[in-house]
Amino acid sequence: MALQENISLKPYNTLGVDARARFFLPVATREALVDTLGETRSTQRLLVLGGGSNVLFTRDFDGLVLKNQLQGRDVLEEDRQHVRIRAGGGEDWHGFVCWCLQQGYCGLENLSLIPGTVGAAPVQNIGAYGVEVGSRIEAVEAVDLTNGEALCFKAEDCHFAYRHSIFKGRCRNRYFITAVTFRLSKIPHLVTSYADVRQALAKRSGGVTPQDLSDTICEIRRCKLPDPHDFPNAGSFFKNPTVSRRRYQDLAAHFPGLPAFPVDTQTVKIAAGWMIEHCGWKGRRWGPCGIYDKQALVLVNYGGATGRDILALAEAVQDDIEAVFGIRLQPEPLIL
Repeated sequence: MALQENISLKPYNTLGVDARARFFLPVATREALVDTLGETRSTQRLLVLGGGSNVLFTRDFDGLVLKNQLQGRDVLEEDRQHVRIRAGGGEDWHGFVCWCLQQGYCGLENLSLIPGTVGAAPVQNIGAYGVEVGSRIEAVEAVDLTNGEALCFKAEDCHFAYRHSIFKGRCRNRYFITAVTFRLSKIPHLVTSYADVRQALAKRSGGVTPQDLSDTICEIRRCKLPDPHDFPNAGSFFKNPTVSRRRYQDLAAHFPGLPAFPVDTQTVKIAAGWMIEHCGWKGRRWGPCGIYDKQALVLVNYGGATGRDILALAEAVQDDIEAVFGIRLQPEPLIL
């Protein structure tokens, strides 16, 4: 498709914010991307957009938005135990997970129903219910937007960490991810370490399959998280903060019941949602936006909220949590 001008981004972000892009390019082939870069990269600010589920627009974007629409699912190699699959960066993430399960390929079931695209998954190193996508990735293919060069990053070169990778920070929007190669198992190794997952699975009779686990996680997510089509949102808006075990013990002494999850022998992650709910924010309205009444981590656009409205709400929550707990929550979405 041709380069478009003055395009509304409301259909392209799950918070439903009505910002506009000066230029917009749906990228269906790598060749189209490289050709466009040759004409614009020296003069345009660039933004790579996947499913738009991890971005908050607080103003119009005065540059070129590159919408990833690269498709494709290819089995590269398969034996009795493992399979290597290459998927296009514009593939719908949940659709890809469902396809893998239908083929008997295991390892992504805990990441079911996460919104977004395959290409966005490694950027954020998406994770849920004890699994991070970085542990299932073998390689990430990308185009360097500064020069149009095609690159391939091995998993160890991506520097995957909690909600982080080399594709964030200073390198955000430098690389356009064209494809991701996954190494999955054909033998189930189910991760059921989270209490709500175990409790839900206990209600099922017989053995538990990867599809059962995926279905269970979808049910849990639907109960906790609003559908963006009904209540525009970006999923969990804040990261769970990581603190030392000693710091956590001090906090738990003042706030009994404060949940935490071990990271390593020295640090733990504290439940940000618990802190937000403790401070009375769960279910609170803030003009046209607010905190979802079933999940304190989710900021919702109830209709007509601007990006600045949502940002003001987020900052008010951050200020309150910092005043009470001494911890500044960090947002998950990219704020523009």
